[in-house]
Amino acid sequence: MKEGPLKGPFYMEIFSCSSRKPMLKSYSTYCQLWRLFILLYYMIALIVFVVDQATKWIVVRNMELGQTIPLIEGVFHFTSHRNRGAAFGILQDQRWFFIVITLLVVGGIIYYLRKLGKDNPRVSLALSLILGGAAGNFLDRLLFGEVVDFLDFTLINFPIFNIADSAIVIGVGLMIWDTILEMKRERRG
Repeated sequence: MKEGPLKGPFYMEIFSCSSRKPMLKSYSTYCQLWRLFILLYYMIALIVFVVDQATKWIVVRNMELGQTIPLIEGVFHFTSHRNRGAAFGILQDQRWFFIVITLLVVGGIIYYLRKLGKDNPRVSLALSLILGGAAGNFLDRLLFGEVVDFLDFTLINFPIFNIADSAIVIGVGLMIWDTILEMKRERRG
């Protein structure tokens, strides 16, 4: 691990900017700004994680499994549900598969957040949302072997989901949007 201005047990290589090329006159100022951007993205992931875990805790503490509370009758309900699989209930009871895959995904996201930093804010935001969502569902699978879902669009009979799932889908949507914009930029010139 390279030495940097932050020392101690919580210093992580991801906060080192030694591999970055300074674009500002002051390398120190550049490093500080770069670290702030990285911390911002980790804070976004942390907020997603905390909101996800708090909402799941409220559902588990206050609703019986299978109980539904209509917010807009016939359109949107809170429904206490557990999912032992992935999106739309596929791959049921594959807990260790999801744990390993999530660890690999989280490692990749941390790597790319470090690599992209402030250079690509849209992709970094997308990765932050995916990181927070992946961590939220990961904790559920690790501790309980299942994920707590509760957001239920009954009007279209859509699978029940949670805040983490929403963050992941929004993050993937942002990445797709960025890819489309990048393809348009390349075509123009």
